[in-house]
Amino acid sequence: MSQSERTMPQRALVSVSDKTGLLELGRALMDSGVEIVSTGSTAQTLRDGGVAVREVSEVTGFAEALDGRVKTLHPSIHGGILADRRNPEHRAALEDLGIEAIDWVIVNLYPFVETLASGASDEDIIEQIDIGGPAMVRAAAKNHHSVAIVVSPARYGALLDSLAQGGTTLEWRRELAAEAFTHTARYDSAVSQWLTDGEALSFHADKLGDLRYGENSHQAAAVFAGHAIPPGLASAQVLQGKEMSYNNYLDADAALRAAMDHEGPAIAIIKHQNPCGIATADSLAVAHQLAHACDPVSAFGGVIASNREVEGDVARSIVEVFTEVVVAPSFTPEAREVFSAKANLRIVELPEGFEQANTEWRHISGGVLVQDVDRHFADPSTWTLVSGEAASPEDLASLEFAWRAVRAVKSNAILLAQGGASVGIGMGQVNRVDSCQLAVTRAGERAAGSVAASDAFFPFADGLQILLDAGVRAVVQPGGSVRDDEVIASATAAGVTMYMTGERHFFH
Repeated sequence: MSQSERTMPQRALVSVSDKTGLLELGRALMDSGVEIVSTGSTAQTLRDGGVAVREVSEVTGFAEALDGRVKTLHPSIHGGILADRRNPEHRAALEDLGIEAIDWVIVNLYPFVETLASGASDEDIIEQIDIGGPAMVRAAAKNHHSVAIVVSPARYGALLDSLAQGGTTLEWRRELAAEAFTHTARYDSAVSQWLTDGEALSFHADKLGDLRYGENSHQAAAVFAGHAIPPGLASAQVLQGKEMSYNNYLDADAALRAAMDHEGPAIAIIKHQNPCGIATADSLAVAHQLAHACDPVSAFGGVIASNREVEGDVARSIVEVFTEVVVAPSFTPEAREVFSAKANLRIVELPEGFEQANTEWRHISGGVLVQDVDRHFADPSTWTLVSGEAASPEDLASLEFAWRAVRAVKSNAILLAQGGASVGIGMGQVNRVDSCQLAVTRAGERAAGSVAASDAFFPFADGLQILLDAGVRAVVQPGGSVRDDEVIASATAAGVTMYMTGERHFFH
């Protein structure tokens, strides 16, 4: 049989927990003269819709048993699926045993993941561990030379089209078989992770497409969307502009991380996964202007994320500056029209149901590191005042903004802020003194009267002294250094307010 030669089905086994598109499928099969063998609620749904169905128990001569745990586990079913139609001995065995061949298997599995996520009891979760379903799926996938296996309603349309074209091809059946084994592997992994209480981990993802290249032009790259996790940037829609690159995705993810840390309207501008500016304000347009003002030179060619829908006034502010990507939960028609004047600008809309991940994985040689996402911010009411006067409500709000914003900055990190906007950022340095100097240099005259946040403690007073000399009037930092007393003494001598949070925000 050639890869493109088509084979029409005579019998199909249909047993699905997800009833999406089931009646349309069943009616098309019946109208094409395909006999449908089915079970339980699937059979009932088809009958109620006027589709002729043959119960599995009629085929096996054996009634469902053990509350439905045993129904398809029978030679009359698995023999019909596994028989290789190319093999004369297999065909003869089917005839001798009185087993009819099954050409299509349309099965999706019990909703184990959904039941687990619902907080159900162990007993209810166990009942959603499918046995017969995976057995049929794997059998059909193994025998894809003769059998087509479909595990998702998303494939029903193409399956019905194949009826009009004379059946399925071997090439497509092989593709469906690969999907089926991936499907059962994911399913088994979910069960394994639950039973091992997280001691075994796996990650399954579907390839969405190849990227032009990776970080550099000599590196191949692709983007995959994770399976059975909330949708995120990987499956976002590019509404206009050039295709997203590997680096665009990295920067857009970092920008989302920075913008989503704030409750009010916020904008983050990112280059090379570090913020050029972060700001929150009463409106996104003002937030963008403040974020851009932090470091206009670096913001050129940056990636922007918003934690709110982007409207026309924000779009008009953004298009004044060369920008690579704008990512947001949504965009108004007016914003889309404004952006359309910049044909190469990538406008990326997050998928419905977007959620920030709760865990993050980092590859290392030979394995991965897994940790909870850093999304905890000590409330200012829990901070300890260690020097100077208690901050005014306005200054405390600025310190809280700085404390949230510094989390998005690569360590060692220092962020200077005025109001709800960064004015100077020192990032990614191998010592805190250099980060302090970089933040002050970038802030220039704006350093005077600003507040500062440090992602980790000051190991010596020298870094803090750079901030004090620049005119910083309040500081928030984790504390915990063996030289805290020395650092506190420097702040006290300068009459500067300093709080310790008791938590740090390293970001490597």
